[in-house]
Amino acid sequence: MSLVKIIENTFFANGRYWGSLNRSLFVSGPVWAMNTGIESADLNMVWNEKPLTAKDNKAISIIKENYRNAGLPFWWWVFPCAQSQTTSDILKNEGFSLVDNIPSMVADLTVLPDEEIHNVDVQIIQIENRENLFLWEDVSFRGFEFPPAIRLQYTKFVNTFNIRPDSPQKLFLAFFQGEPVANSLLFCHENAGGIYFVSTLPAYRKKSIGLAITLATMQFARKTGAQYCTLQSSADGFRVYQQAGFKEYCRVAVYGLKNQQSIN
Repeated sequence: MSLVKIIENTFFANGRYWGSLNRSLFVSGPVWAMNTGIESADLNMVWNEKPLTAKDNKAISIIKENYRNAGLPFWWWVFPCAQSQTTSDILKNEGFSLVDNIPSMVADLTVLPDEEIHNVDVQIIQIENRENLFLWEDVSFRGFEFPPAIRLQYTKFVNTFNIRPDSPQKLFLAFFQGEPVANSLLFCHENAGGIYFVSTLPAYRKKSIGLAITLATMQFARKTGAQYCTLQSSADGFRVYQQAGFKEYCRVAVYGLKNQQSIN
């Protein structure tokens, strides 16, 4: 299987899993949609697993209406397997415009060094109880600098997370000199682990904490038997992920309705 296909399959599986947490999944042909109930387009996703055709216009209309009725913004993610001129034209005709082309990256865990970055000021733990899940939720919310108005929505969604040992979803929290300051999420799927929700509190950035928690998450993925880690990178995180061993293999086109023109 190609690395691009691994990127796509991991993202799609993660989206379906998140949608199952609050029973928000919608599927019609190649089109899937999920929402977290949070008023942030970054956390509500639609994707098509094959290029769109005229047969998908009804599904697109249903999706737009569902999000509009819920009062939720969303992004439409188009990976290489789904990209075509017809797909672009259909989305444009439905009121979407291109917001960004986001780097999708892969790290080969078989060449990952055994040793982790040693920093006596940083301690990284896996979230295994509700008390620490509250800390993870708080750090991730503040790290992504979400608006205070959506805090209750965010808390409600994070509380649906499965942190039992058999969960495909693993959460990690980094402490700097005893203070919780950074977080990550690993989603395990087949021979890969998708890394999501990597953030650091603003006051603690540029201290290599983001790199440390990324590498620790990768180390855990390898211990579960994963051969690869995948992620979609923000502009700010790109160099950090390169330091961790990730390489860009493709870009995902992200579309939004005309009143949604920014992405984290």
